[in-house]
Amino acid sequence: MQDTAKYLIHADITAAGVVERSDVVGAVFGQTEGLLGDDMDLRDLQDSKKVGRIDVEITAEGGRSRGEVTVASGLDKVETAILAAALETIEQVGPCGAEITVTDIEDIRSAKRREVVDRATELLTEFEADSVTTEDIVETVRQRVRVADVTEYEGLPAGPRVVDSDAIVVVEGRSDVVQLLKYGVKNAIAVEGTDVPDAVAALTADRTVTAFLDGDRGGDLILKELAQVGEIDYVAFAPRGQSVEDLSRADAMAALRDKIPYDEFVESEDESDPNEPARADGSVATERATQTIEDADESGTVTVTEAVEPSETETDPEESTQRPPETLSDHIEAVIGATTGQVRLLGADLTVLAEGDAEEAVSLVAENERVPETVVLDGPCSQRVLDVAAQRGVDVVVATDHGEYVKQPTSVHVRIESGDQS
Repeated sequence: MQDTAKYLIHADITAAGVVERSDVVGAVFGQTEGLLGDDMDLRDLQDSKKVGRIDVEITAEGGRSRGEVTVASGLDKVETAILAAALETIEQVGPCGAEITVTDIEDIRSAKRREVVDRATELLTEFEADSVTTEDIVETVRQRVRVADVTEYEGLPAGPRVVDSDAIVVVEGRSDVVQLLKYGVKNAIAVEGTDVPDAVAALTADRTVTAFLDGDRGGDLILKELAQVGEIDYVAFAPRGQSVEDLSRADAMAALRDKIPYDEFVESEDESDPNEPARADGSVATERATQTIEDADESGTVTVTEAVEPSETETDPEESTQRPPETLSDHIEAVIGATTGQVRLLGADLTVLAEGDAEEAVSLVAENERVPETVVLDGPCSQRVLDVAAQRGVDVVVATDHGEYVKQPTSVHVRIESGDQS
């Protein structure tokens, strides 16, 4: 009957004496019999499953009985109300005077609808809390795959390209290797302490070696030890007081891009005043242009390569990165070609209005005081970037790839540039 019940009749009962459940049920059937005619006879209604069983909970105390009567009804609203009113005509239960008062007729379907609404709200809240965008999924999978690529070389944490790459990056610990893998650098190996292992020393004999170390006393010690037991070609440091594992993608790539030849580092150290404060990034200034990073494949693998020194007698055609950008191509080269992980907002005259991490592209475009004409983004053009660009009136978005678009505004032109222009 519960599956077909539409309403629940709730009624309170009091009796001037001690009565039991069976007495109440008997009174309900006995005193309503013939009251409502044959069509509303309670026994017939129960037999036809239009009325459910009569539930009674009653207790006796101080010579009086009190309790509650509940009747499930599959009748319509009017018939249920008539049946409820009939219960109130009962004046005696067993040998005792009694009174029944209907307190509520509950619509079971409304109660169920409330439960459905409440539960649906809970489920939706949980779903929205756990939901991620396609962009988030892609980036999460990409990073997990890169982290899963951490291997071992002679028992030391290393990227998967250390075995066959012509160039390696020597870092301090496993966490540094993991962080660089997230950024696409797959040829890093960790020394795991200031005592450089023989395996790393042997690797340096026939590889192009970049020591990429923390900007602290530990990094200095590792560099000295590595120089004594192996061969170093280039040196790069995290900013003073920071570790490689703490660097953002943009900062890590900038540090590798600005590495300097080890011999030049030693000369600068010898010539520097020991009382002069070190540079904030722990490195030594140099006027040499170096090409330090190139995209090795479409998956974002980054390989550190040898420096390319411009000729002292000729003008290097690649030297455009050494002067302020003058054309849109210059800006694309500076942001995307250099794999900076940044975004740059440009005005109509190609002046730089704002710069920041690529993850901040949406907020930069939305909040910049001047409306940019062009956005150069070292990353995929997402739906959110497109939407805010259309809202602000941006003409062109230059990015490394198309994102997952639900809709593409016709007012914004998306131009795709690969990051291997250098």
